[in-house]
Amino acid sequence: MKLSNGLKESLAVTEQRFSELERVLASPESDPEELKKSGKEYSKLKEPMLKFRALKTIEEEIEKNTNLLQSEQDEELKQLCLEEIEKLRRQAEEAEEFLLRWFSGAGENNQHAVILEIRAGTGGEEAALFAGDLFRMYIKYIERKGWKVETLSVSPSSLGGLKEAVFAVKGDRAYETLRHESGVHRVQRVPVTESGGRIHTSAVTVAVLLEPDEIEVQIDPNDLKVDTFRASSAGGQHVNKTDSAVRITHLSTGIVVECQDERSQHQNRTKAMRLLRTRILQKLEAEQSEKISRERRSQVGSGDRSERVRTYNFPQARVTDHRVPITLYKLPLIMEGDLDDLLVPLHTSLTSREIEEKIKK
Repeated sequence: MKLSNGLKESLAVTEQRFSELERVLASPESDPEELKKSGKEYSKLKEPMLKFRALKTIEEEIEKNTNLLQSEQDEELKQLCLEEIEKLRRQAEEAEEFLLRWFSGAGENNQHAVILEIRAGTGGEEAALFAGDLFRMYIKYIERKGWKVETLSVSPSSLGGLKEAVFAVKGDRAYETLRHESGVHRVQRVPVTESGGRIHTSAVTVAVLLEPDEIEVQIDPNDLKVDTFRASSAGGQHVNKTDSAVRITHLSTGIVVECQDERSQHQNRTKAMRLLRTRILQKLEAEQSEKISRERRSQVGSGDRSERVRTYNFPQARVTDHRVPITLYKLPLIMEGDLDDLLVPLHTSLTSREIEEKIKK
């Protein structure tokens, strides 16, 4: 992983500002109000700028050891140089990865849970079956990573697929890792409903959202219409005998959420409110910024087969991400949650692209 020249130039400009802040904070003549303001900015820049300075020192050491390696005749000393260069390169990669994360802003939201919404798109029952497959794929991956997962809402289809699944994920770098999953996921395979053995193409949409804190989205209780009804999802006889399911309508925005997966009305209401806050924040952000609005719309498109970020081709055991592109012939393993070979290079490439676009603005 190498930082581009454009990113290094941007970091160098930021370092100049950091040096100015150091001088202000060290000066006994600085105004108290200015000290307070500068101290806040300094704290924000301290870790990345120290990493950037360390990276420059590491690169200088790599160059010195490389020159020494080329001029040295003693085999034992040459081996020591090689070992030192390898150690320095590992340190450089670690610093570069940190700076990429910091500059892109992707690491700022790791304290938040991530809400994933999976919905069947074009393709009828086959799309719903694949939505269920994707849901299980992500759950297996989340378990591999040791993250926590909580199902918020599930709507099953008649053949055992999913019309919709909404779940929360929390764990180290969960948002960074999953944020590029947004978009249309296209599947090519012979459906179980197809008697002639023909390959069909269906689509499922995935949206990745940040779950906000309560203080980020204030909801007036008077702006809510709450309906309760009997749950229709699996849950035993208890849920079907009581009005445990909850549907909440936010009157000012028209957003409607419902939850019926828990046994008690209170638990379902709590989950529904979490989902409502997430969707309200999504709507507010879209209204505040045209750019964010475009990003939100581009996350899921219309659910049509022709709009896709990724294709899962079962006859060829192939998965292709169309944004980078990446093609892997290990689809059975991927559907079992073995996603790192796909998500790690995807994250690196798309983050680098985002940073370059950010630098150009």
